[in-house]
Amino acid sequence: MRFAGKVAVVTGSGRKGGLGESIARRLSEEGAKLVISDIGGSRDAATPDAMIGGTAEMQDIAASLPTQASTFACDVRDPAQVAALADHAITTHGSLDIWVNNAGIGYIMKPLGEVSPDDWRAVIDVNLTGAWFGLQAAAERMIKQGRGGRIVNIASQAAKSGFPHAQAYTASKHGLVGLVRSASIELGPEGITVNNVCPNHVTTGLGKWQNEHFAELQGISVEEYLKRMAGRIPMGRPGLPQDTASAVAFLCSDEAAYITGESMNVSGGEEPH
Repeated sequence: MRFAGKVAVVTGSGRKGGLGESIARRLSEEGAKLVISDIGGSRDAATPDAMIGGTAEMQDIAASLPTQASTFACDVRDPAQVAALADHAITTHGSLDIWVNNAGIGYIMKPLGEVSPDDWRAVIDVNLTGAWFGLQAAAERMIKQGRGGRIVNIASQAAKSGFPHAQAYTASKHGLVGLVRSASIELGPEGITVNNVCPNHVTTGLGKWQNEHFAELQGISVEEYLKRMAGRIPMGRPGLPQDTASAVAFLCSDEAAYITGESMNVSGGEEPH
């Protein structure tokens, strides 16, 4: 029960079987009170219902956790909504100790020449600017509380290497590396650590879509695509949601109190730098 008495916010945690749910569940199982947050419903063409966590699904996830949990719909592209999410954690559960920026767009994948300005902005606005809004809101409240805190971004293997059809995604995740390197310097004296977790491919609902998308592009079956993927991973398999959740739990724990500004690979050895 490493997180008994702690309150955690996990953005993008409203889809069953997703990384956000797995992270929230792991923190809850170790004692944290949770705020399950997702966009709640489609807001525009960049946030289709099939790819986001809806209000009912958020509520189902919160109800299934072993500790006290609430839900809060938030579009991370709006700093006012992100600030309201942080305030909700404090007014509802009593504090804000852990903030996980997990919300992201990983489903706008197009050849370089087909990426529109709207596509680019949608991905950067959620994956990078949204994480910045979350970091800023969480840090402000953690500093005021005066007892430190933990901020973790879910980056990606794409924070370290490039991938075709993922220009905006890769740029946004690389940006998170610079963000934590800078923020950790300022927040270290406050006892707040800021880190990234960089998983390789995980077959969540989004991951399933990615499997089908890239298998089709290569003219192979999904089974063959996954076989080739496993073949280049030293551990012989793609990542699992619990692999990422375990890394987040470690970085949020007292055991990681002296780790900040890092971008931790969770890739089965596929991404060694």
